[in-house]
Amino acid sequence: MSLANQIKEKLTEALAPEYIDVQCESHMHNVPPGAEMHFRVVLVSDAFTSMSKVRRHQRIYAILAEEMAGPVHALALHTYSPEEWPGEAPQSPECLGGGKH
Repeated sequence: MSLANQIKEKLTEALAPEYIDVQCESHMHNVPPGAEMHFRVVLVSDAFTSMSKVRRHQRIYAILAEEMAGPVHALALHTYSPEEWPGEAPQSPECLGGGKH
């Protein structure tokens, strides 16, 4: 199972999202081909209602503690309650680090 699918499975089990999208964005960074280190997560869940953005991110980091301690280097989080969800999340910017610029 890919790491993106593992992340999606864990978050789905813990937060019962109305919408979830997990994308590996490692190809946008200066990493070896095939690396799974940089991810973008868009998640819409009732669990986020009345929860600050910081608390939402802390909740996701707690759920993914094992992945964050190991292979995951970066995690771009876009978290919404159903009432806040605009229908799409912002795209990640191009990487300017390493040998990419």
